[in-house]
Amino acid sequence: MRLTAVETTRETKTAQVTDDVDKLKRLVHRKLLTETEFSVLERMNEDQLAQRIEYLTTQAAAERGLSIGSRARREVQQQVIYEVLGYGPIQTLLDDPDITEIMVNGPHQIFIEKGGKLHLTDCRFMDDAHVMRIIEKIISPLGRRLDESMPMVDARLPDGSRVNAIIPPLAVNGPSVTIRKFAVDPFTADDLVSFGTLSEAMKKFLEACVQARLNILVSGGTGSGKTTTLNVLSSFIPAAERIVTIEDAAELQLQQDHVITLESRPPNVEGKGEITIRQLVRNALRMRPDRIVIGEVRGAEALDMLQAMNTGHDGSLTTLHANSARDALARLETMTMMAGMELPTRAIREQIAAALHLIVHQNRLRDGSRRITSITEVQRLEGEGIVMQDLFLFQRHGVGEDGRVKGEYTPTGVRPLFMDILKAEGIELPADIFTPTDQSGARRG
Repeated sequence: MRLTAVETTRETKTAQVTDDVDKLKRLVHRKLLTETEFSVLERMNEDQLAQRIEYLTTQAAAERGLSIGSRARREVQQQVIYEVLGYGPIQTLLDDPDITEIMVNGPHQIFIEKGGKLHLTDCRFMDDAHVMRIIEKIISPLGRRLDESMPMVDARLPDGSRVNAIIPPLAVNGPSVTIRKFAVDPFTADDLVSFGTLSEAMKKFLEACVQARLNILVSGGTGSGKTTTLNVLSSFIPAAERIVTIEDAAELQLQQDHVITLESRPPNVEGKGEITIRQLVRNALRMRPDRIVIGEVRGAEALDMLQAMNTGHDGSLTTLHANSARDALARLETMTMMAGMELPTRAIREQIAAALHLIVHQNRLRDGSRRITSITEVQRLEGEGIVMQDLFLFQRHGVGEDGRVKGEYTPTGVRPLFMDILKAEGIELPADIFTPTDQSGARRG
C-alpha cells in the first residue's frame, strides 16, 4: 500500500523526534555521570535525581539546538532515571505485573510473554554496548562475570526473577537476555487453584503429603511453572522446621522464618573456586536440616539427593526437566549415573523407588496455561522396572472457541500405598478425595 505525502511527512517527523529523544537521552545520561560526583549521585533520592536530570535536559537541548515537546522531554527524563536507578528500557516491562517473561534479542528487538502469548514491544536499546551495561548492572552485585572467555551467565534480580544472558560470538544477533519474572507477592496454593493449575482436591492432597514429609519431585518442560509449584509446595512446610534451599541462582521465595539459602558459584577468571550443586547438597547434610529443597536437579547431585532421602532426610522437594512422570524417572536414573560411581542399574532404581514417593508433573499447554497434568505415586521396584500409579489426572476435552484448552481434573480412583504414613502423622483426608468424577463434577460410584 502506497503512503500519501501527508503520511510520509508524518512518519518522517515521528522518526526525527524519536532520533532526537535518543540523542538527548544519551547526552543527558553522559552529562549526569561526568558532571555529578558519584558520591553525590549515590545520596540523591528520586526527586532530587529528577530535578538534576530536568536541569541537564534543558541544558543539553539548548546546547544541541534540539526542539522537543514537553511530552518527549518527560520521556527523556524518565528514561535517564531508569538508566540510573533501574534497568534501562526494560524497566517498564519489569514493573508490569502482567508480564511473565522478557526476551531481549539484541538491542533492537524485545519480546514479552503476557497471558501465555508472545508479543513484540516497541522498547529498544541504543546498541550492543547499552545492552551490555544493563547486563553488567544485573550480574555485578552477584559476583558473576560475562565476557569472551565466559559468554553465558545465569543470574537473578533482587526480586528473585531468573536471568540468562548470552553474548557474541555465541549470540549472533547481539547480546541476548531472557528474564523469567516472579510475582512480588509469591503465589499461594489458592492462587494456583484459581488459575486452574490444579484442583481444590489436589491442593489438599499435596498439602497433606508435604506435611507428612513425603519426598516429592516436580517435573515438567521449560516454562511449565515448576519453580512456582515448588514454591507453593514449600509453603506447606511447618514454620518450626529448619529448611535448607540449594539453587544455581536463588529464586525460591519461602516465607518461613528458618530458611538457609545456598547458591552455587561459577569458576573465577582463573577457572578456580567453582562450587557446584552437588557440593552444596553434601554440605547441607551437615547443617542439621529438617528439609532440603533443591531448586533443580541437573546432574551428579541426583545421587547425593537420593542418598539424603534414603537416610532420614524425609520431606525433600526438588524439580527436574522431563516430558512425563515416567520420563522423569529415566532422567533421574541417567543423572545418577553421571556421579561416576558405576552402580548397577538395578541398584540405582532401588534407590529411586525407595527415595521418591510422588511425582507432580506440570505442562504448559498450547493456550499458554500451566497445569499439573498428573500426580503419580512411585510405588516399588518390580523386576527391572519401577511401578508407578497415577492418582490425579487432567483430562483434556478439546479446545474451546476462545482457544482455551478445555478439561477437568479427576482422581483415578486409586488410593496411594503411603496412606498409612499420612494416618501415622495424624493427617485425615476426605473419604471421597480419590473417588473419580464425571464431566459434571458428580462423584462416580
